[in-house]
Amino acid sequence: MFEGQPKGLWALALANTGERFGYYTMLAVFLLYLQANFGFATGTASGIYSTFLMMVYFLPVIGGIAADKFGFGKMVTTGIFIMFIGYLLLSAPLGSDTVAIVAMGAALILISLGTGLFKGNLQVMVGKLYDEERFADKRDSGFSLFYMAINIGAMFAPTAAIKIMEWAQTSLGQTEAESYHFAFAVACASLIVSIAIYYAFSGTYKHVLANEKKGQQADKGAVKVQELSPAETKERIVCLCLVFAVVIFFWMAFHQNGNTLTLFARDYTQTQSFGLQSMAFDVTNLVACIFIVYGLFGLFQSKTSKGKAISSAVVVLPALFLAWKYTEISPEGVKVVAPIFQQFNPCYVVALTPVSVALFGWLNRKGKEPSSPRKIGLGMLVAAAAFFLMMSCSFGLLSPLAQADAIKAGADPARVSANLLISTYLVLTFAELLLSPIGISFVSKVAPPKYAGLMMGLWFAATAIGNQLVMIPGLLWGADVSLPIIWGVLAGICLLSAAFIFAIIKKLEKVA
Repeated sequence: MFEGQPKGLWALALANTGERFGYYTMLAVFLLYLQANFGFATGTASGIYSTFLMMVYFLPVIGGIAADKFGFGKMVTTGIFIMFIGYLLLSAPLGSDTVAIVAMGAALILISLGTGLFKGNLQVMVGKLYDEERFADKRDSGFSLFYMAINIGAMFAPTAAIKIMEWAQTSLGQTEAESYHFAFAVACASLIVSIAIYYAFSGTYKHVLANEKKGQQADKGAVKVQELSPAETKERIVCLCLVFAVVIFFWMAFHQNGNTLTLFARDYTQTQSFGLQSMAFDVTNLVACIFIVYGLFGLFQSKTSKGKAISSAVVVLPALFLAWKYTEISPEGVKVVAPIFQQFNPCYVVALTPVSVALFGWLNRKGKEPSSPRKIGLGMLVAAAAFFLMMSCSFGLLSPLAQADAIKAGADPARVSANLLISTYLVLTFAELLLSPIGISFVSKVAPPKYAGLMMGLWFAATAIGNQLVMIPGLLWGADVSLPIIWGVLAGICLLSAAFIFAIIKKLEKVA
């Protein structure tokens, strides 16, 4: 899985890991911050949250157009500096008056613009690493590894946000509302690390930027750029736009993790966890599980006794660590706070990426690997299953407003086990691995060469529209619509999208 990849992949992936760590630290608590600091109603906070996500993923269109004209490298570095200013402004404790609201809005615009210049263009640079013939067949697995690295940063973000907020409250005497700014400041520090990695290891991908400056492929081993006729160019663009249309509804559903799923975690999920389950809320235990997964893979794939011995140690040592942690479980349990659930999706991505790559590699060797469009369709079906799970477990629960009123009145309304959300995030992660890295790889492969930046930007634009639609379930939540209906709407949308993909699958496979 890790062998045969271009060295530049790891430099670009780690640079993105630092940026994503800061972004997800901020995003883990942002919706709750809007309500705690400004007193916004759920519908208003959900609207701001989804609009911000929309801008974050729409502005890569502008970033892609700019990169096609000025260069991908320049846009990546410019984007990091703009993001830094935005996070710095957001971390300033300005209170909750009109000035603070305006400053918050300005910070969100800067973060969105910086991300638009950085995110898509960095991924185009990753795609260009695979234009060399010796790396061409590693494109899908390369993007899966790149996606995994992103999620390493995201995995630690919720814990970082919660811990630094607790430190600000207990050690510095900050109020709950004030402590959020310390979480936002983490993003500033993470961007410094990101830009340092980007420049320190620039030698591993400098040929991409050199080719860009020359306007041609400079490496002897590079694949010749295919000249496309106007008809072929049009066909590819149309196919990509059809995929983008489906992607809209995946992200509308998936990014409920920071919206209705976070609200469900806060209002409907048990606030204490005991026994074995409580270990899931310590990120170090999750990291140990990830080491065990990777160790097992190494054990089965190693061809030397030394390799098998190292892999065995990678399995045994984390297992012993988990056994010790189990003996240290407090009978009082652990407190469960809503943002912590957002650690499970990136953790699953990191743990399951080798499983995904190995599975599809095995199917490829047998000539049975699904095409990229088919994987996208399967991803939509799996996403639908996640929300059907939420729907089936929500019958009998109070409506959102009734639940909130009961909590405010000091009552003890019914709450569900944390296992529901833990399981839902697992299913959603399977969907994400089928759709997101594969979709990005599909775009980088199918996009007409002279429109590479624009097409990657449009991928993010589709994501942006989906993120804007994230607010719809939030509005239903604020309108006191029952939970089964909210989850049922999301499940139905995913099913219809899957049906659409499979209806046009032959057209998409033709260009893939």
